[in-house]
Order: sequence, then C-alpha cells, then structure tokens
Amino acid sequence: MPFSLFLALKYLKPKRSFTSVVTLISVIGVVLGVAIIIIVRAVMTGFGDMWHEKILDFKPHITITAGNGGVIENEEALCRSLEQISGVIAASPGLETRVLVEHRRRVSAPLIIGTDPRRAPRVMKLDRMVAGTFDLDGDAVVVGVDLADELGAMVGDDLLVYSPMNLVSKKDIYLPERLKITGVFDSGQRDFDSGFIITSIAVARDLMGMRSGVYSIHVKVKDPQNTAKFKRIVDDIRLFEPHYTVRTWQEIDSQLFNALAVEKNMMVILLMFITVVAIFCVTNTLIVLTVQKTDEIGLLKALGFSSRQVMLAFVLHGWIQCLVGTLLGIGAAFLVLENLQGLVDLLAKVGVDVFPKSIYGLAQIPWRVIPREVADVAVSVILFCTVASFLPAWRAARMDPVTALRKE
Repeated sequence: MPFSLFLALKYLKPKRSFTSVVTLISVIGVVLGVAIIIIVRAVMTGFGDMWHEKILDFKPHITITAGNGGVIENEEALCRSLEQISGVIAASPGLETRVLVEHRRRVSAPLIIGTDPRRAPRVMKLDRMVAGTFDLDGDAVVVGVDLADELGAMVGDDLLVYSPMNLVSKKDIYLPERLKITGVFDSGQRDFDSGFIITSIAVARDLMGMRSGVYSIHVKVKDPQNTAKFKRIVDDIRLFEPHYTVRTWQEIDSQLFNALAVEKNMMVILLMFITVVAIFCVTNTLIVLTVQKTDEIGLLKALGFSSRQVMLAFVLHGWIQCLVGTLLGIGAAFLVLENLQGLVDLLAKVGVDVFPKSIYGLAQIPWRVIPREVADVAVSVILFCTVASFLPAWRAARMDPVTALRKE
C-alpha cells in the first residue's frame, strides 16, 4: 500500500476525539447534500415525465388548423388521408370552445371538446373511467372527476351548457344545451380533470352555431417522443397539406416544458450550495487535523518523507471523506425515493399535506432517476472536495520540520 494512502486511512480510523466527531459531521454533511440534490432532480424529472405522459395521453400529438380562424370543411376525407401516412395512428376532427356549465345552481367554465365518437377512443387515452363509460352518442358528455365534484354531478345527471356565441352574435339567440353525463374520467392531472368536458362534434356544432366543418384535426402518432421519427411524420404532413397550419405538442406546450426545465436547473444550482457548505466542513476538518498532527508531520519530513507524499496523504484523507459521503448520499437518495409516496401519505395522515393535487395538479408525486445526472453530481462533489482539500494539504506539505518539532 502506498505510504500516502496508508497515512490517510490511519487518520480516518475512528477515535474518541474531537477530530473524529468533526470528520463524522463532515461526512454526514456530504451525505445530506448529495442525497437532497439527487432527490430534487429525480422529482423534477418525474414532474416532466408525468406532464409529458398526461399531455400525450389527453391532447393530440399534432394539431392541424386552417389558419386565420378558418374552418376545415372536408374533415372526414382529410382524416382518412392522414391515417394513411406512416406512423400516424389516428386522426379525428375537433372543435374546442369555452362554455358555461350549470348544475344545481353551481356554475363552471370548462373548455368543451367536440370530437368524433368513433375516433375519440383512438385519439384520447381516457381508460381510467371512475364512473360510467366513454360514450358520446346523442346528447352525451364525459366530464373530469374534479369538475364533477365541483358541480356536484354524477353519471346520469343533466348539465345545462351555455354557448359563448350569445356574447359574439347580437342577432341570434343560442339556447343552452341539456347534455347527459355518461362517464366521469380521471386523468390524474387536475387541469384536465377540472377544465375539460368532451362531447360529440354534432353537439359542439350546435353550441357554436355551425352546420358543417371543424376548426382543427387532431392527430396521434406511434412514438411522439422519438424526435427523428416524429419530425419525419410532421414533415410528411406539412408536405401533404401545405396550405394548413401544423403544430406539434412541443410547440403548443413549450412554455410549460421550458418553465419546468428552468425550475429544475435553478433548484439544482441553489441546492448545490448545501454541498458546498459540506465541502467547507471537510476543509475545516483537514485544517484541524493538520494542526493536531503538527508533530507527526514534522517527524515524517525529518525522516525523509517528501512534501509530495505528505500533501497527497491529506488530499486522500479529504477525498475519501467525500467519496464515502457521496456513496452514502446516493444510497440514501434511492432509499428515500423508493419510499417517497409512502412518506407523503404518512405526512398526509397526520395533517401535513405536502403534495396536494389542487396545487401541483398530479394525483401522486412522480420521480425518475437519470443515471447520468447521478454521475454528474457524484463527480462534481468529489472534484470540488478534492480541490478544497489542497489548501490544508499544501499547508501541511510546506511545514518546516524543525519548527514543527520545536512546537512539540
């Protein structure tokens, strides 16, 4: 074993002394810093994944519009043509507008989506029906679970849906539509569960005073997160229908995903200061150690050990502390993440609701660990800790053996 490593391990042996306590505190500081950063990054990544999943399940992957508020008249033929493009799973006509919904003197203003009842199951993934079925035949409507709770409605109840055209048209009067709730869905995302209701194209047209046509075509593809394949499909659609406006799900919800990315990066930067504090603790431990071991350092240099060997011993001492703290921090992070939902549920039982759906919009706290991010954290902490160990190690290496032994 190299002498420098032997000396570093010797100084790390636990003893009932002040230095041992400081060393233990330094390691714990590194453990907490690493664990917190990994947990936060995993949760923020999980948030992004969950938003991607919910948006891709509920919303179309590609939206085709006529532009300038125009109407698409040949929607059925266009849908059939789009479904012939390689990679396209389904296409469905769509009408969207804001409406007022009343039930037992309770009023809400969701966005109503008119879609083709035959194509809707292939375009919208709403397989989590908490009540009823996804049935849009006739004057039927499917609502989210949070909107149903807000209105105090259930399957079989009638909703009065008021058209926004009464505010636009001064000559015509649009009577409210009485629609029957046939199903209640739970997407797991509050914005969708409280802000949308789904009905047929025919009902949406009646509410908007239209006899034919739609405002958009909604397209679903096989793998919307495969960048290369998705871009090829979008390019094919744009070549096929050059006079229409084609927008992807990334473009429509770009502000949301950009905000999540910025928030994740800012959280990591702020939490890195915790690790920096822990690294300063390691530096402080080495400074105390060099002061306590002044006589030993002087004796080693008097016996012929080089300044490089002494310096490397103290650098390894700090490096090993960081390595142990980093490994324990990674283990602690995975332990917390594996039991994260259980911890959240336990706190909720005692009255501390740390993850309410009304605020975060998700039914459960998501997380996903990216190995590269864990590696980045580990390498950064060890690198910073090694650099921070050089100052006290350099002080020890520069120590004059005569002066050190005279102090003893």
